[in-house]
Amino acid sequence: MPVRTFTKRSKYTIQRWLRHGALALAVSTAMTAGMNTTMMSAHAAVTTADFSNLVQQVTPAVARVNVTKTVSEAELAQAQTAELLRQFFGDRVQIPDQAATPAIEHAYGTAFFVTADGYMLTNHHVVQGADKVTVTLNDRTELDATLVGSDERSDVAVLKVTGTQFPALPIGDSNGLRVGEPVLAIGSPFGFDYSASAGIVSAKSRNFSRDTSVPFIQTDVALNPGNSGGPLFNQRGEVIGINSRIFSGTGGYMGLSFSIPIDAAMDIYQQLKTNGEVARAYLGVYPQDIDRNLAEAYDLERPQGALLTRVSADSPAQKAGLQSGDIILEYNDTQIMRADDLLNLLNRAKPNDTFHAQVQRDGEQMTVSGVVTYAPDDVRARSGDQQENDIQLGIRLRDLTDDEKVEVAASDDAGVLVTTVDPTGLAARSGILAGDVVTNLHQKPIQDVTDFSSAISSLPEKGVVTIEVIRQGIPAIIGLRIE
Repeated sequence: MPVRTFTKRSKYTIQRWLRHGALALAVSTAMTAGMNTTMMSAHAAVTTADFSNLVQQVTPAVARVNVTKTVSEAELAQAQTAELLRQFFGDRVQIPDQAATPAIEHAYGTAFFVTADGYMLTNHHVVQGADKVTVTLNDRTELDATLVGSDERSDVAVLKVTGTQFPALPIGDSNGLRVGEPVLAIGSPFGFDYSASAGIVSAKSRNFSRDTSVPFIQTDVALNPGNSGGPLFNQRGEVIGINSRIFSGTGGYMGLSFSIPIDAAMDIYQQLKTNGEVARAYLGVYPQDIDRNLAEAYDLERPQGALLTRVSADSPAQKAGLQSGDIILEYNDTQIMRADDLLNLLNRAKPNDTFHAQVQRDGEQMTVSGVVTYAPDDVRARSGDQQENDIQLGIRLRDLTDDEKVEVAASDDAGVLVTTVDPTGLAARSGILAGDVVTNLHQKPIQDVTDFSSAISSLPEKGVVTIEVIRQGIPAIIGLRIE
């Protein structure tokens, strides 16, 4: 399964580098001659890091993940056509569903042992929609794996194989990572098993969108399709991250790689192992960054804090006294420099956790406190609660709040929010994503969870029905295949 990629067009100036190569070499030589001994020693320490013993030590705990999926020929052609059209027309393209003979698709990724009794970590996108998952150890032993649970927002999945005395890897502290620290990755890029690549930590706490709940570790370690789900090690041989995605204009490595911090991953692991799902805290705020102009307008010494543009009615934030226009400067004794800092802390919190925040309001600072809760009306989507057909789509959803109805441009009384998608369920196979707002199912308007339950109980036992959603503000129609 490919590492997730972010596309960005780039232009290279290799010719210019070659043209000025002689000058660059002369300048480099002169600079090197003027270096002091301490700087040269530090440079040598970084560039000559020897991971050979570490690779030999940890490789037995890393495994290749082999994934088998059942897809129709029409779905394969549809995916290729959709990708081609989106290159020209963007994500507004809608491709009608077609029936065809199912085909088998094979994909791969990487996983690693975290317990001696067979629990393994990998990426959600590696096993998403899988019909069968096996893992191949470095001694070529192949084992069937069971999907314990998977979480799309963090891109973490937990697998379990039968057996004992597996070589579990030691877990490190990703919070203690320093920018510039050497790191090592092991995985199966392009199917080349147990390939090692090394680099340094380039940055910490990288966020890409509100759809993810992970402050990624950025490195310059070479990652490619197949590295997904593999471990990222520090020099002590401790796992400090799960390799997840790259930033690329070609689909391959271009110097920017991103890993899930192991602290966040282990929290997800414990919840999936214990409960089979991830419970996230709800505060009910909409924060944004503060730029130079806003800092001056709010009498701040520099751009810092998370400005609350909206506080949801009857939310934990409102009950604690937070208001629109407040600036959160600290949350649970952690300084908040950007909105992402606050979101990262909230994503790590659990329902019923207490919080206290230092807030600036109208030029005055104050402290507020309260208790975060579960997201409102969070319920499982199941066909009619013990109805005869008992179709399980594998999603979790809830009613929209008033603020969310405004944000997704839905009508005042229509839509339910998909909060979780089981990667092995019917919904995932049809392309339904967490964050979608369902407005119609099988030609039945959906205003709330009750409407959805009623519509799902009337679905046929087999065939394709339509489900209308709003995704990132754009309406779409999806063919939901029921098998």
